[in-house]
Amino acid sequence: MATKVTGTFNLLGLIYVLVGIFIAWTHGYITFDLLRRIGSALLAIFLWVLVLVGIDLRIPA
Repeated sequence: MATKVTGTFNLLGLIYVLVGIFIAWTHGYITFDLLRRIGSALLAIFLWVLVLVGIDLRIPA
């Protein structure tokens, strides 16, 4: 008999990642500057057409 426990594994995986993010934040691996740079990169990836026409998508500090 197969038991479906996908929901439990998803919840545990989410908790694992959230705790990892918190630990990385408290130890200085994740900073506001890093988040700003990642945000700018994601904007450039998803809105690449705007980058081609010369719009600057960098998030200011």
